[in-house]
Amino acid sequence: MSTPHNRAEKGDFAKTVLMPGDPLRAKYIAETFLESPRLVNDVRNMLGFTGTYKGAPVSVMASGMGMPSIGIYSYELYKFYDVENIIRVGSAGSYTADVDLLDVVLASKAYSQSSYAKMQGGADSEFMYPDKDLNGVIMQCAKDSGIKVLEAPIHSGDVFYYQDGFSKFKEINKDKGCVCVEMESYALFHNANVLSKNAACLLTISDSLVTSKETTAKERETSFNDMIEVALLAAAKLDA
Repeated sequence: MSTPHNRAEKGDFAKTVLMPGDPLRAKYIAETFLESPRLVNDVRNMLGFTGTYKGAPVSVMASGMGMPSIGIYSYELYKFYDVENIIRVGSAGSYTADVDLLDVVLASKAYSQSSYAKMQGGADSEFMYPDKDLNGVIMQCAKDSGIKVLEAPIHSGDVFYYQDGFSKFKEINKDKGCVCVEMESYALFHNANVLSKNAACLLTISDSLVTSKETTAKERETSFNDMIEVALLAAAKLDA
């Protein structure tokens, strides 16, 4: 069966899906890391692939940018394609000088002022949480592979271009403990919670609101291999 946003048939997706925002990053992950990847979705160019990693079936599919977009694609994967685990693999902006470019962060919770969860399912909370067991698998895989991963709260924002330049990031860092910002995980975690599925979020720091340093668009597309490796190792372990 297909959906308005996905031409894949049931069974085309593995139980675990890596979900970057960028379709080109999904293509890069599939072609670089998966064995025998096949395209299973290209509706609206939101590319989805399924292959194997270390013998385990794994899928990768783009989510687009923002909570409404990942809200659609993650819900459909969980509800209509029997996906059990989604690991978001994305980029983030650092809120602290201690978290530098290309550092990897695993979300322990996502803070947001978004109305997504309330409108979708009546959940009135400023925090949404990943699956603890899935986070545990990811952290163990990072430890085993010698890749440094910081588990910490993150901020999921609805706005990229703030009219005032977003000086409030210091306040969010201080009051909520968020070490970085992205735009999707709050909705992903909510969907997983209401559908009794599992979600996690791994992020690579692409820019810093503290130092104003940033990676290039090409680096964001192809240079986040530590994060991708950890996510794939976790996906393979989940299938073991």
